[in-house]
Amino acid sequence: MIRETKFKASSGWLALVICLGLVAAGIGGIVIGASSESGVVVFAGILALLVGVVMLCGFMAVAPNNARVLLLFGDYKGSVTESGFYWVNPFFSKKPISLRIRNFETGAITSPEEKDAAGKIVKHKSRTAGRPSKVNDRDGNPIEISAVVVWKVVDTAEAMFEVDDYEDFVAVQSEAALRNLASRHPYDSEDHEVSLRGNTVEVCDQLQQDIQERLDKAGVQVIEARISHLAYSPEIAAAMLQRQQAQAVVAARTKIVEGAVGMVQMALDHLAEGEIVSLDEERKAAMVSNLLVVLCSDRHTQPVVNTGTLYN
Repeated sequence: MIRETKFKASSGWLALVICLGLVAAGIGGIVIGASSESGVVVFAGILALLVGVVMLCGFMAVAPNNARVLLLFGDYKGSVTESGFYWVNPFFSKKPISLRIRNFETGAITSPEEKDAAGKIVKHKSRTAGRPSKVNDRDGNPIEISAVVVWKVVDTAEAMFEVDDYEDFVAVQSEAALRNLASRHPYDSEDHEVSLRGNTVEVCDQLQQDIQERLDKAGVQVIEARISHLAYSPEIAAAMLQRQQAQAVVAARTKIVEGAVGMVQMALDHLAEGEIVSLDEERKAAMVSNLLVVLCSDRHTQPVVNTGTLYN
């Protein structure tokens, strides 16, 4: 595995003065040699001019958050990651690579660049907007899910030489990690286990770790991974909505019954403590039944006033 090594490049300003001096000296030597008919001076002038022109090919400017990977006839010599104006061996191949923070949304389609017969680029590489991926969760329910991944290159040598296209590698591996994560967890859970909808922070942290494990070999660091879209697939969305509504109704009814039972108990305790009325077990049961009907009913009840005795 190739690791990044820092290359100490020379300052370009001093080399620029030397190059211009060689070019000027070469032109002057040719002119002087031709006028004096001195072959040695002409040859020296041509040589100085050629050296100066060749040296001009060694200049490079590195912008902030950019780097240059240096190759000498296929042999990796190092990377220049600090911004500035430099001069290196003119025979070095200087491949640019960006160190900026980038982000993308999973589910996007990448179109490769197209070249004509002469090698000229006629269509640049492009990427469509992300679309949710359809995958089954742990319970087998089809869901739609997508995530936004924020990343950057931290090892230029690995990104350049360990994978064919590191940008496409990041996109494909992130998509695979997201699908794998969605299949390991349920969409929703009622027994406090980790779910995609209920434990967003934990799921996103796990997604970031899964993607990072896949991208370590490509010299890429995952800064953040967050789920941007999560929903049931359209074919089961209506059924799942009904189930959620039923669960909400049951939960609400449970709370209502718990409150009603507490109010009935409080009413009986107050009647007993104040000795307002003495009720036998049958009358208590009837009172409890009436109170529960009144408190738990989802409609307004119609009271019936008893104008007779307590037992008639």
